[in-house]
Amino acid sequence: VFMRVFDGEVKKGDQLCFVAGGKSFTALEVGMVTPTEVPVDSLGAGEIGYIVTGIKEPGIATVGDTLTLEKKPAPPLPGYAPARPVVWASIFPDSQDDFTILRQALDRLKLSDSSLSYEEESSGVLGRGFRCGFLGMLHLEIVTERLRREFAIEIIITAPSIAYEVTYADGQVESVYAASRFPEYGVNAKIREPWLLGQIISPPEYVGNIMNLLFDHEGGVLETEVLTDGRNLVTIEMPLRELMRNFFDKLKNASSGYASLSYEIAELRPASVVRLDVLVAEELITAFSRVVGDRRAEFDARATVDKLYDNLPRQQFVTKIQAKVRGKIIASKTLSALKKDVTGYLYGGDITRKMKLREKQKRGKKKALELGKGRVNISPEVFMKMLKSD
Repeated sequence: VFMRVFDGEVKKGDQLCFVAGGKSFTALEVGMVTPTEVPVDSLGAGEIGYIVTGIKEPGIATVGDTLTLEKKPAPPLPGYAPARPVVWASIFPDSQDDFTILRQALDRLKLSDSSLSYEEESSGVLGRGFRCGFLGMLHLEIVTERLRREFAIEIIITAPSIAYEVTYADGQVESVYAASRFPEYGVNAKIREPWLLGQIISPPEYVGNIMNLLFDHEGGVLETEVLTDGRNLVTIEMPLRELMRNFFDKLKNASSGYASLSYEIAELRPASVVRLDVLVAEELITAFSRVVGDRRAEFDARATVDKLYDNLPRQQFVTKIQAKVRGKIIASKTLSALKKDVTGYLYGGDITRKMKLREKQKRGKKKALELGKGRVNISPEVFMKMLKSD
C-alpha cells in the first residue's frame, strides 16, 4: 500500500493494522518511490512511501484508511468514507468456459482497487456473469479495459445504469440498480435519483448546440461565464441517468470535439422515470428491461421495438414484439412466420389439394403454440446488437 506518515515511525517488522479494514499484519518491507520502489530502514513523519503488507484478501486496503501500530493504536484520521458505487453494469464472459477466469480477474483487480464492487448474477440470454458497481463512467472504462488487456478476457458489457432510491408506502427504503427489480406498475412508491453538477468549457460558437443538447437530456443551465481566453464556462445540472445516454459522445459531436465536461455527484431528487419492458411472443424478456425518462418513454419504446424487429430472426410462427410502459402496450410490431412451400412437390391436379396442405400446416403451427412450443430463444448475437447504440 502507498501511504504518508503523519506521526511516528514505521519500520520493517512492525505489527500494524488497518483501522477501517480491521486487519492486522506485519510490515514485510517499507520503502520510498523515487520513481522506482527503493526499500529503506524506516519512514518518518512527513515522508511518503509504501508498505508491503502480504495481505491477499480483497477489500481490506481501502483508499483513505488509517494505518496504526497494533500495540499503540492511534485515532483514525478524519475524512474517510467507504466508496459508494454510482454506475452499475453487468459483465459477462464471451464464453461461459471463462466464467471462473473472470471471477479470478475481478478478485485480483479488487486487491488494487477497493472501490470496485461486484456480485454474481445470471441471465437467461448471456448466462452467468457479474453485476459490477463503479464510481463513474471513467472507472467503468478503466476496469473493463484492464480485464481485456491484463487478463486477455473477451467480455460482454451491458448498458450502464444507476441506482434509484425507492421508498414504499410502508416506509421501507430500497436501493434499486437493476430494471428487473424496479417497482411494478401500480405499486405505491416514491422514486428518487442522483443528479450531477457539471461544468462545460467550450468555444462560444458551439454554446447554442450545447444548449439544445442539454434540453434533450433534461439538463439545466445554472450559470454562464466568459473566461479570459474567450471560451465559455457553462455550469449545468442534469440527472445522472442522462449521462449514460451517450452524453459525452454527443457533446463532442455538438462542439466538433472542443468541449470538455467535468462533474460531481449532487443530491438525490424526485425522479420522473418509468420501467420499459419488452415482450417477445407475449413473454417478458428481462434482459431488455430498462428504466427511462417519462417524457422519452414512447420514443424509446418505438425505437426498441423497431431495432429488435430488424435484428430478430423469423420464427416458425407469427411473433409479436411489444413494448410495455405503465401496464400498457405502447409500441408493437409483428414478425411474420417462416413459410415453407409444402406444395412444392405437387404438380397439376385440383387447387384444393394445395389448399388442404396449407390448412394442415396452419393447424400444425397453431397446435405448436398451444403446446407451449411458441417460445423464442434470443441469441447473444441479437442481444449484443440491441446493446450497441446507433
